Amino acid sequence: MKIDTTYYERCVNTLDMAYGLLLKANPEEIHYDMYRSACVKEFEIILEQSGKLMKRALKPYLHSSRAVDKLHFKDIFRQAVLRTIITPELCERFMEYRDNRNNTAHDYGVNFARETLVLLPAFIRDARLFIDAINLQNHAIEE
Repeated sequence: MKIDTTYYERCVNTLDMAYGLLLKANPEEIHYDMYRSACVKEFEIILEQSGKLMKRALKPYLHSSRAVDKLHFKDIFRQAVLRTIITPELCERFMEYRDNRNNTAHDYGVNFARETLVLLPAFIRDARLFIDAINLQNHAIEE
């Protein structure tokens, strides 16, 4: 079954655009706050969707859908490395993004946004690598 990445790709493009606009915005104006909020929101959506999409990619490899559904975020990505869907390096970076999100989740204020914004250039690149990995998986399934 082909995995549709349309929504994920749109979220990555939205994050990329919001981040670009944030860099150009004056921190004293409301637009800066809007772009910052959009960046944080898209970061979280992409992380969540990464886990969901990877679960779908793993279903052909595990004995049941129920086994896949029981996996936690880090286990999902570790299984993906074992199945060579993603590289160990990409797995590690996604775990770091998730850890950053979990460590700052209690603080949705400016500090959370600042810590998240530092990660965004690399996160956007990694999200695009993630899309490539899912698309390769789709191609492998079709053959």
